[in-house]
Amino acid sequence: MSGMWGNKIKISIFGESHGNAIGINIDGLEPGFEIDLDKVSAEMKRRAPGRNNLSTPRKEDDEPEILSGFFEGKTTGTPLCAIIRNNNTKSKDYGKLKDIMRPGHADYTGKIRYNGFNDYRGGGHFSGRITAPLVFAGAICKQILEAKGIKIVSHIKSIGTIEDKSFLDEEITEEFINSYMSKELPLIDESKEEAMRKEILLAKEELDSIGGTVECAVVGIEPGIGNPFFDSVESTLAHLMFSIPAVKGIEFGRGFELTQIRGSQANDSMYFSGEKVLTKTNNNGGILGGITNGMPVIFKVAIKPTSSILKSQNTVNINTGEETVLEVNGRHDPCIVQRALPVIEAATAIGILDLIEN
Repeated sequence: MSGMWGNKIKISIFGESHGNAIGINIDGLEPGFEIDLDKVSAEMKRRAPGRNNLSTPRKEDDEPEILSGFFEGKTTGTPLCAIIRNNNTKSKDYGKLKDIMRPGHADYTGKIRYNGFNDYRGGGHFSGRITAPLVFAGAICKQILEAKGIKIVSHIKSIGTIEDKSFLDEEITEEFINSYMSKELPLIDESKEEAMRKEILLAKEELDSIGGTVECAVVGIEPGIGNPFFDSVESTLAHLMFSIPAVKGIEFGRGFELTQIRGSQANDSMYFSGEKVLTKTNNNGGILGGITNGMPVIFKVAIKPTSSILKSQNTVNINTGEETVLEVNGRHDPCIVQRALPVIEAATAIGILDLIEN
């Protein structure tokens, strides 16, 4: 089934944007792990809508209600299931969209795939809202990984053509790790924030949207994690990244940039630091042969512009067979990049924990 993923750590995601609730079931968690619910709540708030004028005004508490697998503050080892109730829905905004296909959305493909029985309100099961339970699961996995000395961090690498610095060129400091979660726009070079903010608000003013990239790093991971070919670190993380709505690309380390340089420049020279083997550069993103080499795992994902825009767009009425013009109403993000960070981190945490447990 498309809603299920995992080998040792298995997740099953469910719900629709305008249904009663969305949720997730997590199987394979070790018993007796103490979950810090305040940290879980902090992760949920990072993704939640309605925080500022850079995101949709739709407000959801996004407070998970744990139904099973959690007792006296600790995991029981049995499947942990949680739901998040949908409270602030405006389904009437989507009434006319039953037959009119929104460009950039999965309305048409979902209708074809599910023979017209899919819940089309707010994108239904295809909605970015379904990433909220993913963040819940990832928040737990992040805590388990942190107990093993592994931390997952991210920053906005770009908004439109405005670029931040890269983890590949800058040291990932404890100061950054401890402070980035509290920032609206987490950046290495904070002087870029105002320009990025203006770019997002300009797109909003023009009834449009804009995309960008997110760079993520896994710090403190030991060498030897992963497998060649089908269960490689890259294939595992790529599978999860492309399960996130709006993700349209991924590259590890220097990625496509490696195609423009020589092997002598692309190869990461190795050296001893005490008994550890490290590399002077990290062009390959901490992965060789599908297996971690002890350097931070670093990758970048592309987030497309929000599909729902207020500008008029040409489309079709699937019921009448006529071409038409669509003007989307409702509450939408001019940019979802800043809200995608905790989702990217969550999916990464789930994938890395699954690889380690295997």
